[in-house]
Amino acid sequence: MSAAVPGAVASTIAARRQAGSGALIGYLPVGFPDLPTSIDAAVALVENGVDVLELGLPYSDPVMDGPVIQAATQQALANGFKLRHAFEAVEGVRARVDAPVLLMTYWNPVLQYGVERFAADLRDAGGAGLITPDLIPDEAETWLAASDAASLERVFLAAPTSSPERLKRCVELSRGFVYAVSTMGITGARADVDRAARTLVDRLRDAGAENACVGIGISTADQVREILGYADGAIVGSALVRALAEGGVAGVADTAARLATGVVA
Repeated sequence: MSAAVPGAVASTIAARRQAGSGALIGYLPVGFPDLPTSIDAAVALVENGVDVLELGLPYSDPVMDGPVIQAATQQALANGFKLRHAFEAVEGVRARVDAPVLLMTYWNPVLQYGVERFAADLRDAGGAGLITPDLIPDEAETWLAASDAASLERVFLAAPTSSPERLKRCVELSRGFVYAVSTMGITGARADVDRAARTLVDRLRDAGAENACVGIGISTADQVREILGYADGAIVGSALVRALAEGGVAGVADTAARLATGVVA
């Protein structure tokens, strides 16, 4: 296993920026269509141009997820996904590729598992940190302490409707990057990424953000290229999950390679 390097996500984004581009961040759910295949698929993303991995924990009430991701996570749960599989997936991926791995999870599973225990197990598996879509900075005291103790990065979400005060708090407490939600609503590929994304990134810059990455609705290399013109990273989820569902590991590898053509150094 390759041990996690503290600050690996931030360092990866900085390296891509120094090269004159930005980072491509790819999301896939753990355990879809099964655990071994989900590990193979995540490795294939990195081997085909993805810089940072975002592995999602299947959850029974995925309020932010669109239909493609919901269907995948429900299949993973039906197949017997357990929380320990997330750490097994991180360890399995990190044994084969050196890209940083973030887990994306709703907060309740972390609470049920135990926040300090979760942080320690993620660190020991080689994980870089957490993206927590339903945990706001003002309610994250326990996670702030646990992530600091385990040297994990933490990514909070910022939306076009976030107040200046909320944006400033997200910037102050995020480690790795701030996740700029490009449009309101659930995840899913869209033909046009909202113009609100550019405005939101500008607001995050004004609040002091060093790394702002845009997600929700990105599905083409042209959209990746457009976003990296003003943001530090482009996050792709539903397009990759659909590719895995329809074409297996080969399909998701091909989609990642096409998306990576939008990352121009």
